[in-house]
Amino acid sequence: MSAIAANVIHFARLLRAAGMPVGSGQALAAVEAAALAGIDERTALRQALFATLVTRREQMPLFDQAFELFWRDPRFADRAMAMLMPIQRPESEPAKTAGARRLADALNAGRTPRVEERDGVEIDMTLTTSPDEVLRAKDFEQMSAAELAEARRMVERLPLRIEDVATRRWRGAAQGARIDLRRTLRASLRMGGDIISLAEARRRTAPPPIVALCDISGSMSRYARVFLHFLHALTEARRRQGQRVSTFVFGTRLTNATRALKHRDVDEALDLVGREAGDWGGGTRIGAALREFNFRWSRRVLGQGAVVLLITDGLDRDDAGVLTDEAARLARSSRSLIWLNPLLRYAQFQPKAAGIRALLPHVDRFLPLYNVNTLAELSQALASAGRRTHVSGRRAA
Repeated sequence: MSAIAANVIHFARLLRAAGMPVGSGQALAAVEAAALAGIDERTALRQALFATLVTRREQMPLFDQAFELFWRDPRFADRAMAMLMPIQRPESEPAKTAGARRLADALNAGRTPRVEERDGVEIDMTLTTSPDEVLRAKDFEQMSAAELAEARRMVERLPLRIEDVATRRWRGAAQGARIDLRRTLRASLRMGGDIISLAEARRRTAPPPIVALCDISGSMSRYARVFLHFLHALTEARRRQGQRVSTFVFGTRLTNATRALKHRDVDEALDLVGREAGDWGGGTRIGAALREFNFRWSRRVLGQGAVVLLITDGLDRDDAGVLTDEAARLARSSRSLIWLNPLLRYAQFQPKAAGIRALLPHVDRFLPLYNVNTLAELSQALASAGRRTHVSGRRAA
């Protein structure tokens, strides 16, 4: 491997460690593009790498910081933390600050802990790992790259048992709810028709299908990515049991991500979802997305009493009347509708937004989603999702 190819692969791995979903195909494309652009012209090299490695708008600040650090000095890793400290103030732009922190963690991974003095202030360069109980309670938006990676591993290990529910099919049983005429006639024919022994049957039971509708707009991007890790683990666990999980993502339009999440490698799966959903990190049209799902997909995937997981903050820019109608239709078509909202992390949360008020009357459960503990609560809620309850004509919130 040439020196430039090795450096490009190293750069791609750095971006991936810092939180960007850079797949192996993108890395190989970046090597080819860099070979064509050459290293003599810095601008051409940046454009080549940008075109092959950046797939969404919110990745641009992280790419720019990483490019400046990586291609400025071969010994960038030794000074990376100190160089990153003043890039953004926490109160200015949290998304860029979080990206800089994840990049710093990726650059400093595997290095000997040290303390540097800069402008008379000592900076601890040690990469620390939060205790499990602290990490489980920490908001995904505030996690570093190392913490986010550990949180994803925790999410993938969550118990994913779902309570069986009765289906429309019947099976033979010693004591059942009705007479099994077919088995009764077959047994009678074997005895010559002179003796009739009544056979009984009861309903078959099976876990209900899971259907997830995940908001990938700008305000939901970080939470959606972690939740898709959860859905990937759920899809893999239920695939081994011959059960179905259907996943759809939406921003300004609806995208079926079911096939992408069946990829065994979670990073490759999420990278494929990002490529198929071109509106990641953009605006939100919840009502339009639910309408498309109801008219195009609901009859295909909501059979057998499916449980629907709606992951969104409810901040819709469209007509609230459309959202009300489509949420009601979705609720009638599903066994249980569970709404997961990261805004519930705020103690002062009030359902004042029109989109939230439109959705709330039609959900069975209204749960938070912002850290590992809330995903653990969701796995527990799924265990009894087949039992639907109502309170005064409204679904239990």
